[in-house]
Amino acid sequence: MPGPFAWFKWEALFQDWHVFAEGFAVTILLSVCGLALSLALGILFGVLGTMESKPLRLLNRVYVECIQNTPLVIQIFFLFHALPHLGIMLPVFSVGVIGVGVYHGAYIAEVVRAGIEAVPRGQKEAAASQGFSYWRAMRHIILPQAKRGMYPPLTNQAVSLIKNTSVLAMVAGGELMYHADSWSSNNIYYGPSYVVTGLLYLSLCLPLASYARKLERRLEVSL
Repeated sequence: MPGPFAWFKWEALFQDWHVFAEGFAVTILLSVCGLALSLALGILFGVLGTMESKPLRLLNRVYVECIQNTPLVIQIFFLFHALPHLGIMLPVFSVGVIGVGVYHGAYIAEVVRAGIEAVPRGQKEAAASQGFSYWRAMRHIILPQAKRGMYPPLTNQAVSLIKNTSVLAMVAGGELMYHADSWSSNNIYYGPSYVVTGLLYLSLCLPLASYARKLERRLEVSL
């Protein structure tokens, strides 16, 4: 009986390399769009979490706690299966972008909030004394100082987001994991399929993870 990594299985995979290339391209596009959404939501809700208004801080906590304390797969299933019952029909790619974007936005919001709170309060008071509004002070004074310490955890969130796109395979998302599952289920060549899939994810995540460690070391040295 041939093993899971028999050579003829690798030959079949190399012949159908375009299947994995297509999934890889979708994963990259999905990751970029999802990261853009998560950064927008993370910055917005992170800033809201530092404001003096209790309703706005409550809005931050509701978003962060609800998203962080429910599994991503449940959120994806809700977007894919529940929204059509509300008359909202979304392409599966949009479901993926919204799902991973909203999910990681909650984690990025905490990174942004912690980064802002690490800036000395005197900076905010000095900005107010110079006539800066809250949002102008955030944009020109607070966030530029806070972003330096936020880069390493934000890079780690990008790595997690790329890996979490694989959840879309459960709803035929068209990304790398879905193509790997579809191809291998037709011929039972799971060994080569998952090895190549893992290596492709590694090619995206390892450089980012290494960059995050480099940023952390640089931050430690500067402190």
